Amino acid sequence: MKVLIAGGGSVGRFISEELAKAGHTVTILDNDPNVVRHHSSDVPGVTWVSGDACDLATLERAGVLKAEVLAAVTGDDEDNLVVSLLAKQEFAVPRVLARVNNPKNEWLFDKHWGVDVAVSTPHLITGLVQEAVVVGSFVRLLTLEHGNARIAEVTLATTSPAADQQISDLAMPEESSIVAVIRDEKVIVPRGDTVLRVGDEVLVLVTAGSEAAARTVLI
Repeated sequence: MKVLIAGGGSVGRFISEELAKAGHTVTILDNDPNVVRHHSSDVPGVTWVSGDACDLATLERAGVLKAEVLAAVTGDDEDNLVVSLLAKQEFAVPRVLARVNNPKNEWLFDKHWGVDVAVSTPHLITGLVQEAVVVGSFVRLLTLEHGNARIAEVTLATTSPAADQQISDLAMPEESSIVAVIRDEKVIVPRGDTVLRVGDEVLVLVTAGSEAAARTVLI
């Protein structure tokens, strides 16, 4: 997979290093020549390009036309929005991900700005904190597809109607799916005959229209 990352800060470098290790072709684009000069040797196997990611010619020079995924992860929300919009509308990049630095700006990061997936670290941490301390609550962890789909987590309480039930027997709504079960620090890939237990952390993929029904089944 060919990935273009806008932003060569600590976040961009970490992402690029992990992707490169996994065998993907990664290019980092950063507008600070000093960052490019000082860190280009830090991430083996990654191509660095110096220039403004908000500039069409620079994006082309960085290989955006061949990119299958673009990740806008600079420390500036305005830049991330502009880069996302250009990537999607001018170059039709199939998948665009954007980092949200200020959670108050998250509402802007949608399909109108070319963003397929927005990642807000404060909101993600909030969800993970809730997941760690709240049993029997439906906690949203990640929003996908312009907000139309989301991954949520439920730790089954003793009062859950899903406890001691096979997944195939649950009346889960059509637009939802249990995608993983975490039990005793192990990940279980769910099947129809998987029996849910009290204390299980259940990860479920839902749409906006199916979330309420999924809540009813699990909590």
